[in-house]
Amino acid sequence: MPRVALDLNNGEDRKKVKGEWRVGEGFVPGEPNEGLTARLLAVPARTADFDDSSWPVCPDIRRSLSVGFTFAWYRITVELPQEANGMPVAGARLWFETNIDNYGEIWVNGQIDRNAGVIVGINAPQRVELATSATPGDKYVIACLVANGPLAEPRGGIFMRFATLALETTDD
Repeated sequence: MPRVALDLNNGEDRKKVKGEWRVGEGFVPGEPNEGLTARLLAVPARTADFDDSSWPVCPDIRRSLSVGFTFAWYRITVELPQEANGMPVAGARLWFETNIDNYGEIWVNGQIDRNAGVIVGINAPQRVELATSATPGDKYVIACLVANGPLAEPRGGIFMRFATLALETTDD
């Protein structure tokens, strides 16, 4: 199975999909107490149309943000090119792959696949299918909630070990 992987922590690969990571610290960035309130029903940063333009650009998702009990949202919008590293994008199966330190959620276009999009183990790699048959020009808003764990006694900062946009095709 031919495969091309674009490293979304690499500036040159991000240019290929017109993407730029932004990071908003807190469970609800910009809210008092980082939005940590009882009975909060939803966080706006997960939605596709959320305006993250005031958040700082994050050129290195591997850089640890904080220590202790910490939340942040990492967001990127990618636009599929005609080809990626010589592989035609049209018809390829498209995946977003990541490893989040420690707990994470992956929201794509404002939706979460509750089986594949929730990272339930500490530092567990995760793979979420974005498309069974990719189309050049399609855009995907990827929002990753990152939390430090274990929650009752966290042990360090939060970051993403890697983030990859992978295209796979079947041999003809």
